[in-house]
Amino acid sequence: MTVSNQHQKKTQHSSSLPAQDETELPLVLAGPVLRRCDAQSVTVWMVTTSRLEGQFELFHAKEENAFFQAELTAEQQIQVGRSAWIVMAQFQGEFPVDCELAYEIQTQQGPVSTLIPELLYPGEKRLSLMIKSRADYIQHGSCRNPHFPGKDSLVAADSKVAALAVSERPALLMMSGDQIYADHVAGPTLDAISQVIDLLGLPDEHFSDAPYASLSELRHSDYQLYGRDQVLPVHEETGHWLSDSRGFSWLPKRCRPVFSSTDCENHLIGLSEFLAMYLLVWSPQVWRLVDHGRLAQEGFQCGTQVLAEKWQQLWHREMTEIDGFISGLNQVQRLMAHIPTYMIFDDHDVTDDWNLTVGWEQAVYQNAFSRRIIGNSLFGYWLCQGWGNDPSRFDERFAAKARAFFSQPSDENHEAMISLLYEFEHWHYEIATQPKILVLDTRTRRWRSESKMNKPSGLMDWEALTEMQQALMHESAVIIVSPAPIFGVKFIEALQRIMTWLGKPLMVDAENWMAHPGAANTLLSIFTHTKTPTNFVILSGDVHYSFAYDIKLRFRRNSPHIYQVTASGIKNTFPERLLRFCERMDRLLYTPSSPLNWLTKRKRMKIEKRDPDTPGHGRLVNTSCIGELWIHESGRPERIAILTAEGETIGFPPTRQESKRLAKTEKKLNS
Repeated sequence: MTVSNQHQKKTQHSSSLPAQDETELPLVLAGPVLRRCDAQSVTVWMVTTSRLEGQFELFHAKEENAFFQAELTAEQQIQVGRSAWIVMAQFQGEFPVDCELAYEIQTQQGPVSTLIPELLYPGEKRLSLMIKSRADYIQHGSCRNPHFPGKDSLVAADSKVAALAVSERPALLMMSGDQIYADHVAGPTLDAISQVIDLLGLPDEHFSDAPYASLSELRHSDYQLYGRDQVLPVHEETGHWLSDSRGFSWLPKRCRPVFSSTDCENHLIGLSEFLAMYLLVWSPQVWRLVDHGRLAQEGFQCGTQVLAEKWQQLWHREMTEIDGFISGLNQVQRLMAHIPTYMIFDDHDVTDDWNLTVGWEQAVYQNAFSRRIIGNSLFGYWLCQGWGNDPSRFDERFAAKARAFFSQPSDENHEAMISLLYEFEHWHYEIATQPKILVLDTRTRRWRSESKMNKPSGLMDWEALTEMQQALMHESAVIIVSPAPIFGVKFIEALQRIMTWLGKPLMVDAENWMAHPGAANTLLSIFTHTKTPTNFVILSGDVHYSFAYDIKLRFRRNSPHIYQVTASGIKNTFPERLLRFCERMDRLLYTPSSPLNWLTKRKRMKIEKRDPDTPGHGRLVNTSCIGELWIHESGRPERIAILTAEGETIGFPPTRQESKRLAKTEKKLNS
């Protein structure tokens, strides 16, 4: 792409917003969000407009005096902008479990429950909390696209929690990927992001091998809105059959976009954009500080041009959905302030098809501009998601290098932090509940194909799978969080396999556990090992529809009991007609007794598919929802359901075979 000389010569630009007195900004921009909470620590994430001072206080529910206090100034705080501080406070001690607690954050401007009274549930004086030793009830989901048509399921989750006693609330909220859509951003959201950058003084940055020298140039260019697909890098394909050695070097080389997303007109690029995006998906306070309708009021002027009519129409459609999304953020903020929340990335937190194939990786990481974009996404993920999952995993280098960059945002400091994030191999983590929860990183430790550059990589390599197996040993039950389902819809996987054979894996997002023979066989061998748990529950998202499967080993009397529970998306769905076709074909071709099962890698597994208990839905339920899972003391699912964005509960009762097995087990116990 060629950029006009006018834009090439631009350097720093003045803010598009008038300077705002920092005293007019609220102290709390986002949060508090409860993160890792256990008997030894309580972790809270916040974003504030100045360094946070005061105390964290923890109370027994009915008592007026705090039994635990800690100074906020002693906790990790990183200034990421002129008026923006990210607070990662991990309070350590010996905390009571399985009893009602309450907490308060006493700030320099007063208690947080007074500053943001809508954080409180009816009848509360402080924010309530219970640290549960058992993962008896889990809410889980993925794929929350702010401008997708429809309601936000996290609002429905909060409404349900509001009606429950503290002891009846979920032990945790698991967000299993695509908490943001970095590659698919609405026009009104990207304009709001730009305003937030100016308002909070988030840093500018310089680019290499890019059409624009800096983020500020891009933000004031004609390509700022609905034009970033023209800015993103491209690469020249090699290996053409008319190669240079054949004397055809004079032919034009084929260039393809480095990023494979089909909706990347507003792709996030700069670190400040990622940080602002996180604020906007979790915070109602930040939306009140911006005018997200200003572009329409200014005649859709973008740089030196007016947006084309098709983009103006899209803007208005997106604006309607964004207004609805904003209206629910008070409840989303309240939910995350009361329920310990854990997260793991999937591709859209970074970009579509992240690390899908070896060819994709080489094209992206050998280009300085695309490498910076992916690095910025990881930087934002660490600050706003990954850090809070298990703060002990990140040594002092992370905070030190982050502070070095934000205090002096040079290319050298930026690359030092990004290099550290690229080298890090411990994004996965465990939660020490009963049963134990293993949260998998299926993105950065891939089993790369050695035969073809465009063949999908395995979601985890041999070393990562071996580590997972060691963590499972001698556990009677375990919950595995895998962003993509381990046991998916066989017909859809067959379609993905066909497209891979045709050399087009990116066309169908051919990411499933069975796509790579080495990863698939190693994973399945883990389930068949005699020392692995009796009960496996696999929580997944990613696919934009929901289902529940019961899996057993064929021809083995003492088979482990495996349950695939998939809930997706929180604010997203699958194309309805295509899903119904795929479901009909799957029912026709892959019944439990079908001989086609013997042609799959899961031929040793017998899969029973649960039917929803609500009429009008197929086995693949296509609606925005949050998953709900109740766990029996033995570690098996006691109840599987989804809570739709409309507030309807759809259950997945046990199959007849599972009901018979449970009745037989109960009879044995009673005798």
